[in-house]
Amino acid sequence: MGSPFARSSLGIFFILLLSWAEAGKNFRLLRQHVLKQQEERAMREAYRRLKLTAQDPSHRIWNSVIEGTILQPLDHFNRQNPLTLNQRFWVHDGYWKQPGGPIFLYIGGESSLSQFAILSGHHVEMAEKYGALLVALEHRFYGASINPDGLEDHNLWFLSSQQALLDLVSFHRYVTQKYSLTPNNTWICFGGSYPGSLAAWFRLKFPHLVFAAVASSAPVKAQLDFTGYNQVVGASLRNPVVGGSKECLEAVAEAFSTVDSLLRAGELDRLAKDFLSCEPLEGPDDYTLLVSNLADNFMGTVQYNDEGIPSANVRLLCGLMTNRSAGSTYQRLIATSNMFLDNLNTQCMQNSHQQELQNLRNTNISVGGIGERQWFFQTCTEFGYYQTCENSSCPFSQFMTLQYSLDICKQVFNISSGSIQEAVSFTNDDYGADHPKASHVLFVNGDIDPWHALGVLKNQSHSEVAILINGTAHAADMMPSSPADPLPLVEARRRINFQVGTWLKLARDIHGAS
Repeated sequence: MGSPFARSSLGIFFILLLSWAEAGKNFRLLRQHVLKQQEERAMREAYRRLKLTAQDPSHRIWNSVIEGTILQPLDHFNRQNPLTLNQRFWVHDGYWKQPGGPIFLYIGGESSLSQFAILSGHHVEMAEKYGALLVALEHRFYGASINPDGLEDHNLWFLSSQQALLDLVSFHRYVTQKYSLTPNNTWICFGGSYPGSLAAWFRLKFPHLVFAAVASSAPVKAQLDFTGYNQVVGASLRNPVVGGSKECLEAVAEAFSTVDSLLRAGELDRLAKDFLSCEPLEGPDDYTLLVSNLADNFMGTVQYNDEGIPSANVRLLCGLMTNRSAGSTYQRLIATSNMFLDNLNTQCMQNSHQQELQNLRNTNISVGGIGERQWFFQTCTEFGYYQTCENSSCPFSQFMTLQYSLDICKQVFNISSGSIQEAVSFTNDDYGADHPKASHVLFVNGDIDPWHALGVLKNQSHSEVAILINGTAHAADMMPSSPADPLPLVEARRRINFQVGTWLKLARDIHGAS
């Protein structure tokens, strides 16, 4: 048999980074680019690791990846509903020390998953060390885990974190039966961003099934008006650890102030020309998309700093924005916008609100990439997370309003503003927000990642522990180890490794005593 790469499509890399809630099209394009770069890195790392083990005459590692599907109820809360969906999963038993070795569960999120979820990453490195069986489950309604009519409005109501957790329960049962597991096989789950929240919530809700969880960059607190996102972006743009400065932040704020002034003065043709708009700016909603797209370049750079686009990081971006020889701060903003359009291989910037609505209303299924319609639905029905800029601490445009996102929920899904606030409150009541009162959960965040503002940043108890990594961005700890990793990231991974080892020893002691 050939390598496991020959047996399934490459798909998107496993780090399912939380994408956007109010940001423009540029953020999504940037995210796709980052995921592509991460996938390529994962593929190189996986081949490197597999080549190291290929001298094994049995070639066990090469042939130990299985892809399959599990039939799930469409509605776990109503077993009288006969409708089902096929959910995709992967299993990698090449490192598993049978029969008593642990189970490492990787949880999928708001993008398609691939086999790299069990072939590359820090959790895979730990699986090799601790002899774990690696399993990964793609999130319902994303990737290939969706019915042909799954994006229709009436079906999207079966897309929720609560349903996703019960999918994990069913998958746990399936794996347990398939591999004849016993209580001696300790389960630990891993996730980054929204899947990081799912990891923590899985341990919170089902502690009898999963012994512990590593929740990376997990925004466990739902929030309608997520003002903290851009506050962290501003702080990161002035953080010298990653190449920011006070001068950089001031230049960015001044440039966006100029854009706002031009919008208020009706200089629409000039703005459309300067920023290569694909079409004329036709109203306030188009203005919001324009400034959101421009802000995306900074928001995305901070969120994904040094995680996939070497030419786009805080140090480089601040170098451009503080380069006085490049003209006014407004002209420097134009230059950065052009650089990102080039990096994203696009000729113009999509600023049409009507086109945005058309994209979000599209019910055609795509088995790869980001589930834009699905994720926006989840923000409208569970999380909010709308990244706004209506206060003085935000360095971008005050046209980035909460009302714009609330209107999209109404225009696309007919969900009212009041319903969204009630849903956010319910989510926090259900899971405990940033004080979940779980146990055996390790919360890991990077301090320049904007999403850490909604995470658990301090130890809640002796068994609900937090790590805040200086100078790192979104879910950086989940990436494969590299000689170029900064020391705080190296130390954080050492602590994660130690915690996982401690949990496994504790589980052995408990099972041995029972």
